[in-house]
Amino acid sequence: MKKVGNHTSFSRILIFCLALSLSFSLASYAQDTAAAGAEAETAASAGAGDPVKGKELFNSLCASCHKLDGKSTGPALRGVADKHDREWLYKWVHNSSELIKSGDPVAVKLFADNNNVTMTAFPQLSNQDIDDIMAYTSAPAPAPETPVGGQVVVQESGASNNLILGALVLVLIVLVVMLVLVNRTLRRVAAANGVEVAKQDSTISLWQAYARNQFLVLVTTILLILTGGYFLYGYLMQVGVDQGYEPIQPIHFSHKIHAGENGIDCKYCHSSARVSKTSGIPSLNVCMNCHKNISEFTGSKDSTYVEYSKEFYNGEIQKLYDAVGWDKSAQQYTGKTKPVKWVRIHNLPDFVYFNHSQHVSVAGVECQKCHGPVETFEVMKQHAPLTMGWCINCHRETNVKVEGNDYYKKIHDELAKKYGVQKLTAANMGGTECGKCHY
Repeated sequence: MKKVGNHTSFSRILIFCLALSLSFSLASYAQDTAAAGAEAETAASAGAGDPVKGKELFNSLCASCHKLDGKSTGPALRGVADKHDREWLYKWVHNSSELIKSGDPVAVKLFADNNNVTMTAFPQLSNQDIDDIMAYTSAPAPAPETPVGGQVVVQESGASNNLILGALVLVLIVLVVMLVLVNRTLRRVAAANGVEVAKQDSTISLWQAYARNQFLVLVTTILLILTGGYFLYGYLMQVGVDQGYEPIQPIHFSHKIHAGENGIDCKYCHSSARVSKTSGIPSLNVCMNCHKNISEFTGSKDSTYVEYSKEFYNGEIQKLYDAVGWDKSAQQYTGKTKPVKWVRIHNLPDFVYFNHSQHVSVAGVECQKCHGPVETFEVMKQHAPLTMGWCINCHRETNVKVEGNDYYKKIHDELAKKYGVQKLTAANMGGTECGKCHY
Protein backbone atom coordinates (compact mmCIF):
# COMPACT_ATOMS: atom_id res chain seq x y z
CA MET A 1 0.00 0.00 0.00
CA LYS A 2 1.21 3.57 -0.84
CA LYS A 3 2.30 5.69 2.16
CA VAL A 4 0.71 9.12 2.36
CA GLY A 5 2.39 10.41 5.54
CA ASN A 6 1.19 11.50 8.99
CA HIS A 7 -2.17 13.32 8.86
CA THR A 8 -1.67 14.92 12.28
CA SER A 9 1.62 16.66 11.40
CA PHE A 10 -0.08 19.80 9.96
CA SER A 11 -2.30 20.29 13.00
CA ARG A 12 0.71 19.88 15.28
CA ILE A 13 2.64 22.52 13.34
CA LEU A 14 -0.34 24.89 13.49
CA ILE A 15 -0.69 24.44 17.26
CA PHE A 16 3.05 25.00 17.71
CA CYS A 17 2.92 28.26 15.71
CA LEU A 18 -0.04 29.53 17.72
CA ALA A 19 1.76 28.77 20.97
CA LEU A 20 4.90 30.53 19.75
CA SER A 21 2.93 33.62 18.70
CA LEU A 22 1.17 33.71 22.06
CA SER A 23 4.47 33.55 23.92
CA PHE A 24 5.88 36.45 21.87
CA SER A 25 2.70 38.47 22.47
CA LEU A 26 2.93 37.93 26.21
CA ALA A 27 6.60 38.89 26.21
CA SER A 28 5.98 42.10 24.25
CA TYR A 29 3.01 42.95 26.46
CA ALA A 30 5.22 42.57 29.50
CA GLN A 31 7.85 44.81 27.95
CA ASP A 32 5.25 47.46 27.06
CA THR A 33 3.89 47.29 30.59
CA ALA A 34 7.36 47.74 32.01
CA ALA A 35 8.08 50.63 29.64
CA ALA A 36 4.80 52.28 30.53
CA GLY A 37 5.63 51.87 34.18
CA ALA A 38 9.04 53.43 33.62
CA GLU A 39 7.48 56.36 31.74
CA ALA A 40 4.95 56.82 34.50
CA GLU A 41 7.75 56.75 37.07
CA THR A 42 9.71 59.35 35.03
CA ALA A 43 6.62 61.53 34.69
CA ALA A 44 6.00 61.26 38.41
CA SER A 45 9.59 62.26 39.18
CA ALA A 46 9.23 65.22 36.78
CA GLY A 47 6.11 66.44 38.47
CA ALA A 48 3.58 64.59 36.27
CA GLY A 49 3.79 67.27 33.58
CA ASP A 50 2.67 67.01 29.98
CA PRO A 51 5.66 67.65 27.68
CA VAL A 52 3.39 68.41 24.71
CA LYS A 53 1.63 71.25 26.54
CA GLY A 54 4.97 72.25 28.00
CA LYS A 55 6.44 72.69 24.53
CA GLU A 56 3.60 75.03 23.56
CA LEU A 57 4.09 77.11 26.72
CA PHE A 58 7.87 77.14 26.28
CA ASN A 59 7.66 78.37 22.67
CA SER A 60 5.14 81.09 23.48
CA LEU A 61 6.58 82.36 26.78
CA CYS A 62 10.17 81.20 27.24
CA ALA A 63 11.77 80.83 23.81
CA SER A 64 12.38 84.58 23.40
CA CYS A 65 14.97 84.50 26.21
CA HIS A 66 15.86 80.83 26.73
CA LYS A 67 17.09 77.87 24.74
CA LEU A 68 17.13 74.24 25.72
CA ASP A 69 20.80 73.55 24.99
CA GLY A 70 22.48 76.94 24.76
CA LYS A 71 22.83 80.14 26.70
CA SER A 72 20.76 83.06 25.48
CA THR A 73 19.50 86.05 27.47
CA GLY A 74 18.87 83.47 30.17
CA PRO A 75 20.57 80.14 30.90
CA ALA A 76 19.93 76.86 29.05
CA LEU A 77 16.86 75.12 30.46
CA ARG A 78 17.36 71.47 29.56
CA GLY A 79 17.39 69.47 32.79
CA VAL A 80 16.61 72.51 34.94
CA ALA A 81 14.10 70.45 36.95
CA ASP A 82 16.99 68.34 38.28
CA LYS A 83 19.04 71.39 39.34
CA HIS A 84 16.52 73.11 41.61
CA ASP A 85 13.80 72.20 44.06
CA ARG A 86 10.35 72.13 42.49
CA GLU A 87 8.83 74.52 45.06
CA TRP A 88 11.72 76.93 44.47
CA LEU A 89 11.04 76.80 40.71
CA TYR A 90 7.39 77.69 41.31
CA LYS A 91 8.42 80.81 43.25
CA TRP A 92 11.09 81.75 40.69
CA VAL A 93 8.77 81.53 37.68
CA HIS A 94 5.89 83.33 39.42
CA ASN A 95 8.04 86.28 40.56
CA SER A 96 11.82 86.05 40.33
CA SER A 97 12.34 89.65 41.47
CA GLU A 98 10.56 89.01 44.76
CA LEU A 99 12.70 85.91 45.34
CA ILE A 100 15.89 87.90 44.68
CA LYS A 101 14.82 90.71 47.03
CA SER A 102 14.19 88.14 49.77
CA GLY A 103 17.92 87.34 49.71
CA ASP A 104 17.60 83.76 48.52
CA PRO A 105 21.25 82.79 47.80
CA VAL A 106 20.39 80.59 44.79
CA ALA A 107 18.24 83.32 43.23
CA VAL A 108 20.87 86.02 43.87
CA LYS A 109 23.64 83.90 42.30
CA LEU A 110 21.50 83.02 39.27
CA PHE A 111 20.65 86.70 38.80
CA ALA A 112 24.34 87.69 38.95
CA ASP A 113 25.45 84.89 36.60
CA ASN A 114 23.09 86.20 33.89
CA ASN A 115 24.30 89.82 33.79
CA ASN A 116 21.67 91.01 36.29
CA VAL A 117 18.91 90.61 33.71
CA THR A 118 15.54 90.41 35.43
CA MET A 119 13.34 87.54 34.34
CA THR A 120 9.75 88.36 33.39
CA ALA A 121 7.26 87.35 36.07
CA PHE A 122 4.56 84.85 35.12
CA PRO A 123 1.99 84.93 37.95
CA GLN A 124 -0.68 83.69 35.54
CA LEU A 125 0.98 80.29 35.24
CA SER A 126 -0.32 77.57 37.51
CA ASN A 127 1.91 74.98 39.16
CA GLN A 128 0.64 72.45 36.62
CA ASP A 129 1.71 74.74 33.76
CA ILE A 130 5.20 74.96 35.25
CA ASP A 131 5.23 71.16 35.65
CA ASP A 132 4.39 70.85 31.94
CA ILE A 133 7.30 73.15 31.02
CA MET A 134 9.63 71.20 33.31
CA ALA A 135 8.51 67.95 31.67
CA TYR A 136 9.39 69.37 28.25
CA THR A 137 12.79 70.62 29.42
CA SER A 138 13.54 67.24 31.05
CA ALA A 139 13.38 65.40 27.72
CA PRO A 140 16.81 64.07 26.63
CA ALA A 141 18.63 65.96 23.91
CA PRO A 142 18.34 64.40 20.44
CA ALA A 143 21.44 62.64 19.16
CA PRO A 144 23.29 64.64 16.48
CA GLU A 145 23.06 63.31 12.98
CA THR A 146 26.41 62.37 11.49
CA PRO A 147 26.47 62.11 7.71
CA VAL A 148 28.48 59.26 6.24
CA GLY A 149 31.79 60.74 5.12
CA GLY A 150 30.16 64.15 4.84
CA GLN A 151 28.64 63.22 1.51
CA VAL A 152 25.19 62.25 0.34
CA VAL A 153 25.03 58.63 -0.80
CA VAL A 154 23.20 58.32 -4.08
CA GLN A 155 22.15 54.89 -5.28
CA GLU A 156 22.21 54.47 -9.01
CA SER A 157 19.77 52.10 -10.66
CA GLY A 158 20.49 50.39 -13.97
CA ALA A 159 23.51 50.79 -16.22
CA SER A 160 25.49 54.01 -15.96
CA ASN A 161 25.52 56.55 -18.78
CA ASN A 162 29.23 56.00 -19.38
CA LEU A 163 28.68 52.27 -19.91
CA ILE A 164 25.88 52.87 -22.41
CA LEU A 165 27.94 55.51 -24.24
CA GLY A 166 30.92 53.13 -24.43
CA ALA A 167 28.76 50.37 -25.88
CA LEU A 168 27.39 52.73 -28.55
CA VAL A 169 30.90 53.84 -29.52
CA LEU A 170 32.00 50.21 -29.78
CA VAL A 171 29.05 49.38 -32.04
CA LEU A 172 29.86 52.39 -34.25
CA ILE A 173 33.50 51.29 -34.59
CA VAL A 174 32.42 47.77 -35.54
CA LEU A 175 30.10 49.16 -38.23
CA VAL A 176 32.88 51.34 -39.70
CA VAL A 177 35.28 48.36 -39.81
CA MET A 178 32.62 46.20 -41.47
CA LEU A 179 31.98 48.86 -44.14
CA VAL A 180 35.72 49.12 -44.91
CA LEU A 181 36.04 45.32 -45.20
CA VAL A 182 32.95 45.04 -47.42
CA ASN A 183 34.32 47.81 -49.68
CA ARG A 184 37.64 46.00 -50.05
CA THR A 185 35.94 42.67 -50.76
CA LEU A 186 33.72 44.16 -53.46
CA ARG A 187 36.72 45.77 -55.16
CA ARG A 188 38.60 42.46 -55.15
CA VAL A 189 35.61 40.61 -56.63
CA ALA A 190 35.27 43.27 -59.35
CA ALA A 191 39.00 43.04 -60.21
CA ALA A 192 38.87 39.22 -60.36
CA ASN A 193 35.88 39.28 -62.75
CA GLY A 194 37.40 41.98 -64.94
CA VAL A 195 34.79 44.58 -63.96
CA GLU A 196 36.12 48.13 -64.13
CA VAL A 197 34.83 50.57 -61.54
CA ALA A 198 33.71 53.84 -63.18
CA LYS A 199 35.42 56.97 -61.89
CA GLN A 200 33.32 59.97 -60.90
CA ASP A 201 33.62 63.07 -63.07
CA SER A 202 35.19 66.01 -61.30
CA THR A 203 32.53 68.60 -60.49
CA ILE A 204 32.71 72.19 -59.28
CA SER A 205 32.54 72.64 -55.52
CA LEU A 206 29.51 74.10 -53.78
CA TRP A 207 31.41 77.18 -52.52
CA GLN A 208 32.68 77.96 -55.99
CA ALA A 209 29.17 77.74 -57.41
CA TYR A 210 27.91 80.04 -54.61
CA ALA A 211 30.67 82.61 -55.24
CA ARG A 212 29.81 82.77 -58.95
CA ASN A 213 26.10 83.50 -58.17
CA GLN A 214 26.04 87.26 -57.59
CA PHE A 215 22.36 87.31 -56.57
CA LEU A 216 22.92 84.87 -53.69
CA VAL A 217 25.99 86.81 -52.55
CA LEU A 218 23.99 90.09 -52.53
CA VAL A 219 21.06 88.57 -50.59
CA THR A 220 23.40 86.95 -48.07
CA THR A 221 25.26 90.23 -47.51
CA ILE A 222 22.00 92.13 -46.88
CA LEU A 223 20.83 89.45 -44.41
CA LEU A 224 24.13 89.54 -42.54
CA ILE A 225 24.00 93.35 -42.26
CA LEU A 226 20.40 93.31 -40.98
CA THR A 227 21.09 90.48 -38.51
CA GLY A 228 24.25 92.18 -37.25
CA GLY A 229 22.41 95.48 -36.83
CA TYR A 230 19.61 93.77 -34.89
CA PHE A 231 21.97 92.12 -32.42
CA LEU A 232 24.10 95.27 -32.11
CA TYR A 233 21.00 97.33 -31.29
CA GLY A 234 19.89 94.77 -28.71
CA TYR A 235 23.34 94.76 -27.11
CA LEU A 236 23.54 98.56 -26.95
CA MET A 237 20.05 98.78 -25.44
CA GLN A 238 21.16 96.50 -22.58
CA VAL A 239 24.07 98.74 -21.59
CA GLY A 240 23.41 99.87 -18.03
CA VAL A 241 20.52 97.38 -17.59
CA ASP A 242 21.36 94.99 -14.76
CA GLN A 243 18.20 92.89 -14.63
CA GLY A 244 18.95 89.58 -12.93
CA TYR A 245 22.05 90.96 -11.18
CA GLU A 246 22.62 88.68 -8.17
CA PRO A 247 25.91 89.47 -6.37
CA ILE A 248 27.35 87.45 -3.51
CA GLN A 249 27.04 89.40 -0.26
CA PRO A 250 29.55 89.29 2.63
CA ILE A 251 26.80 87.85 4.86
CA HIS A 252 24.29 85.48 3.29
CA PHE A 253 20.80 86.88 3.97
CA SER A 254 17.89 84.69 2.93
CA HIS A 255 14.80 86.73 2.03
CA LYS A 256 13.00 83.40 1.57
CA ILE A 257 13.42 82.60 5.27
CA HIS A 258 12.93 86.09 6.72
CA ALA A 259 10.26 87.63 4.45
CA GLY A 260 8.75 84.34 3.28
CA GLU A 261 8.74 81.75 6.06
CA ASN A 262 8.79 84.16 9.01
CA GLY A 263 6.61 86.80 7.33
CA ILE A 264 8.74 89.80 8.36
CA ASP A 265 7.48 93.01 6.74
CA CYS A 266 9.93 94.54 4.25
CA LYS A 267 9.54 97.94 5.90
CA TYR A 268 10.60 96.58 9.30
CA CYS A 269 14.18 96.31 8.04
CA HIS A 270 13.96 98.97 5.30
CA SER A 271 12.16 101.49 7.50
CA SER A 272 13.52 104.49 5.55
CA ALA A 273 11.32 103.58 2.59
CA ARG A 274 8.31 105.12 4.37
CA VAL A 275 9.80 108.57 4.90
CA SER A 276 12.88 108.91 2.73
CA LYS A 277 13.99 109.00 -0.88
CA THR A 278 15.99 105.79 -0.42
CA SER A 279 14.99 102.59 1.34
CA GLY A 280 18.31 102.49 3.18
CA ILE A 281 20.60 99.67 4.24
CA PRO A 282 19.29 98.14 7.49
CA SER A 283 21.53 98.69 10.49
CA LEU A 284 23.00 95.54 12.03
CA ASN A 285 21.29 96.56 15.26
CA VAL A 286 18.00 95.81 13.49
CA CYS A 287 19.28 92.30 12.83
CA MET A 288 20.30 91.95 16.48
CA ASN A 289 16.76 92.75 17.62
CA CYS A 290 16.00 89.13 16.75
CA HIS A 291 19.40 87.46 16.49
CA LYS A 292 20.46 88.43 19.96
CA ASN A 293 18.42 85.41 21.01
CA ILE A 294 18.53 83.44 17.73
CA SER A 295 22.09 82.17 17.52
CA GLU A 296 21.41 79.11 15.40
CA PHE A 297 19.12 78.06 12.58
CA THR A 298 16.18 76.05 13.91
CA GLY A 299 14.25 75.37 10.70
CA SER A 300 13.48 71.87 9.58
CA LYS A 301 15.95 70.35 7.12
CA ASP A 302 12.99 69.04 5.10
CA SER A 303 11.37 72.46 4.66
CA THR A 304 11.01 73.67 1.09
CA TYR A 305 12.45 77.08 1.97
CA VAL A 306 15.79 75.67 3.12
CA GLU A 307 18.48 75.58 0.41
CA TYR A 308 21.58 75.22 2.58
CA SER A 309 22.61 73.14 5.60
CA LYS A 310 22.05 74.14 9.20
CA GLU A 311 25.81 74.55 9.66
CA PHE A 312 25.91 77.02 6.76
CA TYR A 313 23.16 79.24 8.22
CA ASN A 314 24.75 79.06 11.70
CA GLY A 315 28.04 80.22 10.20
CA GLU A 316 26.33 83.24 8.60
CA ILE A 317 24.76 84.18 11.95
CA GLN A 318 28.23 84.00 13.48
CA LYS A 319 29.46 86.44 10.79
CA LEU A 320 26.78 88.85 12.04
CA TYR A 321 28.02 88.42 15.62
CA ASP A 322 31.61 89.07 14.51
CA ALA A 323 30.50 92.24 12.72
CA VAL A 324 28.67 93.74 15.72
CA GLY A 325 31.05 92.33 18.33
CA TRP A 326 28.56 90.09 20.14
CA ASP A 327 29.72 87.28 22.43
CA LYS A 328 26.84 84.79 22.47
CA SER A 329 28.29 82.76 25.34
CA ALA A 330 28.66 85.79 27.63
CA GLN A 331 25.57 87.51 26.17
CA GLN A 332 27.29 90.88 25.90
CA TYR A 333 29.02 93.15 23.38
CA THR A 334 32.80 93.02 23.22
CA GLY A 335 33.24 96.43 21.59
CA LYS A 336 35.18 94.94 18.65
CA THR A 337 33.23 95.57 15.44
CA LYS A 338 33.87 94.91 11.76
CA PRO A 339 32.11 96.90 9.04
CA VAL A 340 30.12 94.84 6.54
CA LYS A 341 30.79 95.82 2.93
CA TRP A 342 27.40 95.16 1.35
CA VAL A 343 27.23 95.02 -2.45
CA ARG A 344 24.63 97.41 -3.91
CA ILE A 345 22.13 95.73 -6.25
CA HIS A 346 19.67 98.41 -7.42
CA ASN A 347 21.41 101.51 -8.74
CA LEU A 348 19.74 104.25 -10.83
CA PRO A 349 21.74 106.85 -12.77
CA ASP A 350 22.47 110.13 -11.02
CA PHE A 351 20.19 112.09 -13.38
CA VAL A 352 17.13 110.00 -12.38
CA TYR A 353 14.98 111.06 -9.43
CA PHE A 354 13.08 108.36 -7.56
CA ASN A 355 11.47 108.78 -4.16
CA HIS A 356 10.58 105.67 -2.15
CA SER A 357 8.29 107.47 0.30
CA GLN A 358 6.24 108.96 -2.54
CA HIS A 359 5.58 105.50 -3.95
CA VAL A 360 5.35 103.52 -0.67
CA SER A 361 3.52 105.92 1.67
CA VAL A 362 1.57 108.15 -0.75
CA ALA A 363 0.86 105.86 -3.69
CA GLY A 364 0.69 102.66 -1.61
CA VAL A 365 2.81 100.66 -4.05
CA GLU A 366 3.84 97.24 -2.73
CA CYS A 367 7.55 96.47 -2.63
CA GLN A 368 6.99 93.41 -4.87
CA LYS A 369 5.76 95.70 -7.67
CA CYS A 370 9.33 96.77 -8.43
CA HIS A 371 11.48 94.27 -6.58
CA GLY A 372 9.56 91.12 -7.49
CA PRO A 373 8.53 88.27 -5.15
CA VAL A 374 11.39 88.84 -2.71
CA GLU A 375 9.79 86.38 -0.28
CA THR A 376 10.85 83.60 -2.68
CA PHE A 377 14.45 84.82 -3.19
CA GLU A 378 17.17 82.96 -1.35
CA VAL A 379 19.68 85.51 -2.67
CA MET A 380 18.42 89.01 -3.47
CA LYS A 381 18.62 90.06 -7.12
CA GLN A 382 17.39 92.82 -9.41
CA HIS A 383 14.00 91.63 -10.62
CA ALA A 384 12.94 94.48 -12.96
CA PRO A 385 14.97 96.18 -15.71
CA LEU A 386 14.43 99.64 -14.13
CA THR A 387 14.59 101.28 -17.56
CA MET A 388 12.78 104.49 -18.50
CA GLY A 389 10.34 102.56 -20.70
CA TRP A 390 9.52 100.22 -17.82
CA CYS A 391 8.80 103.14 -15.48
CA ILE A 392 6.66 104.97 -18.06
CA ASN A 393 4.57 101.87 -18.74
CA CYS A 394 3.93 101.55 -15.02
CA HIS A 395 2.80 105.20 -14.85
CA ARG A 396 0.47 104.64 -17.78
CA GLU A 397 -1.11 101.49 -16.33
CA THR A 398 -1.28 102.25 -12.60
CA ASN A 399 -4.31 104.08 -11.25
CA VAL A 400 -3.66 106.72 -8.60
CA LYS A 401 -5.20 105.86 -5.23
CA VAL A 402 -7.09 108.95 -4.14
CA GLU A 403 -9.41 107.32 -1.58
CA GLY A 404 -8.87 108.99 1.77
CA ASN A 405 -6.16 111.25 0.40
CA ASP A 406 -7.20 114.92 0.54
CA TYR A 407 -4.06 115.97 -1.29
CA TYR A 408 -5.31 114.43 -4.52
CA LYS A 409 -9.05 115.19 -4.13
CA LYS A 410 -9.17 118.58 -5.86
CA ILE A 411 -6.63 117.57 -8.53
CA HIS A 412 -8.55 114.37 -9.20
CA ASP A 413 -11.89 116.12 -9.65
CA GLU A 414 -10.46 118.64 -12.11
CA LEU A 415 -8.48 116.11 -14.16
CA ALA A 416 -11.30 113.55 -14.15
CA LYS A 417 -13.59 116.20 -15.68
CA LYS A 418 -10.90 117.15 -18.19
CA TYR A 419 -10.20 113.61 -19.40
CA GLY A 420 -13.75 112.31 -18.89
CA VAL A 421 -12.67 109.33 -16.77
CA GLN A 422 -13.32 108.16 -13.23
CA LYS A 423 -9.90 106.63 -12.64
CA LEU A 424 -6.74 108.60 -13.20
CA THR A 425 -3.36 107.05 -13.94
CA ALA A 426 -0.05 108.53 -12.91
CA ALA A 427 0.42 109.56 -16.55
CA ASN A 428 -2.81 111.59 -16.46
CA MET A 429 -1.40 113.51 -13.51
CA GLY A 430 1.86 114.34 -15.27
CA GLY A 431 3.75 111.17 -14.49
CA THR A 432 5.28 111.01 -17.98
CA GLU A 433 6.63 114.57 -18.04
CA CYS A 434 10.42 114.72 -18.31
CA GLY A 435 10.81 117.04 -15.35
CA LYS A 436 9.11 114.60 -12.98
CA CYS A 437 12.05 112.21 -13.02
CA HIS A 438 14.91 114.20 -14.58
CA TYR A 439 16.28 117.32 -12.98
